[in-house]
Amino acid sequence: MQSVPTVAAFWQGQIADLFQGALPESEVRRFAEALLKLAGGAMPSADLLAEAKAALEQGDAQGAEELFTGLIEQEPENPEAWGGMIRALIALGREAEAKRAVDKVPAKLVDHAEIAGVRSALALVEEGRKAKSQLQQLQARVAADKGDFQARYDLATALNATGEREAAAEALLEIVRRDRAWNDDAARLQLLKFFAAWGFDDPVTIAARRKLSAVLFS
Repeated sequence: MQSVPTVAAFWQGQIADLFQGALPESEVRRFAEALLKLAGGAMPSADLLAEAKAALEQGDAQGAEELFTGLIEQEPENPEAWGGMIRALIALGREAEAKRAVDKVPAKLVDHAEIAGVRSALALVEEGRKAKSQLQQLQARVAADKGDFQARYDLATALNATGEREAAAEALLEIVRRDRAWNDDAARLQLLKFFAAWGFDDPVTIAARRKLSAVLFS
């Protein structure tokens, strides 16, 4: 028979907090962070940033927003903290708050790549909302006419709005393959906006950038 482990933390002779059973690493970290705050300390910023990023990648936007906000309190001029917090707000559908947060970013950070990326992400949310409602219609137009680049371009925006990043990138790459100069290089420029919004370390970004380079320099 196995016993259920109980972990209790004491502060100044009193139980400050406790939990029973096995918890995910992220929950244990939050438990420890709460205790550190109670004791007047804080998690190292690198650990807090890593935890916040992991939470966002795992779909815990609410937890990520709280963690990034805590990091901003520690380091008000940390661009990754600001960018992560704003991305979390976007993921939560709180676009108005995300826009206000962009306006609060310290002046010295406004041109940082991370902040430029979240501005692109916000712009794409608005574009995607319009295109998303026409997704099936756009797919039908592209299927009927491979040379309808405007439909393919709008389809990429709609696909991105639904989270289909690979398909969105491929739609724009196909335009570049067929006609690099179409609409004053619009497909390539939209791809660059996607990359900034997704993050330059995102696996889909990395793969699509390689494909774009292969097309441009072939």
